[in-house]
Amino acid sequence: MTGDRLGAMAEIADILRRIVDQRRSRVDEIVASGLDTSDRGPATSARPAGEEPFVERIRSADGRAVIAEIKMGSPRLGSLVGSVDPERQARIYAENGAVAISVVVEPDFFFGSYELLTRCRQVSGLPVLAKDFVVHPVQLEWARRAGAAAVLLIAALLSQRELFDLADQARQLGLVPLVECHSLADLRQLAGREWEMIGVNNRDLSTFEVDLRHSMELLPRMPEESVKVAESGIRNGADVGQLAVAGFEAFLVGESLLMAEDPASKLRELVASEASA
Repeated sequence: MTGDRLGAMAEIADILRRIVDQRRSRVDEIVASGLDTSDRGPATSARPAGEEPFVERIRSADGRAVIAEIKMGSPRLGSLVGSVDPERQARIYAENGAVAISVVVEPDFFFGSYELLTRCRQVSGLPVLAKDFVVHPVQLEWARRAGAAAVLLIAALLSQRELFDLADQARQLGLVPLVECHSLADLRQLAGREWEMIGVNNRDLSTFEVDLRHSMELLPRMPEESVKVAESGIRNGADVGQLAVAGFEAFLVGESLLMAEDPASKLRELVASEASA
């Protein structure tokens, strides 16, 4: 491996560390201050009673379970604030076959917020996954208050005890944990428990490169009872079809929809392709 390649990988790993360290610092500061900030979201925005559970919506989709993502930027893309209209995007997703929405709420590197999640849920009427770098239980409360139906837990960032405890606390708040795995080591952390949803992120955490084969290689090691979610790098209907045939039941799609000239047409392509797989 060349020196340039090693340097690029080290830089990416450093970005991930900075994201997690900054999130931990910001959350700890808010908790220590005791202030009710906008990151917590208004308590009145909690999900309406009787809303169909997140997992049931995926399973009832019968081969059409696309979770469409909204994010206002990333370390790679920079800020998309002003170029992406999140509420318009949420309406497009609701009108063109998405079963749920994922909203990236991390504020410093992805330009999100829990208030953004609330707005997207309200205009779409779809259940929402809160996508954050969860390092503290209070973030689960913020997600609940914002109206989320599910919450992302990244296995690589947590010890097994932390993962188990956060998942249990999420369930107590009425949130479904989606555990994101990047490796066989992450999957091994899940042993001894039942999990509603497990996602495999096709993006390598150390290089940020994407390979759909990563999902398919880990699929046989995933618990049979869990809803299996493929994440990242899904570009078109052929990708969705390939993953569906392999055994994935849901597909979290972000940049392909956000950056599409016609996101409605792109989403219909993804949904139709999976239905025919």
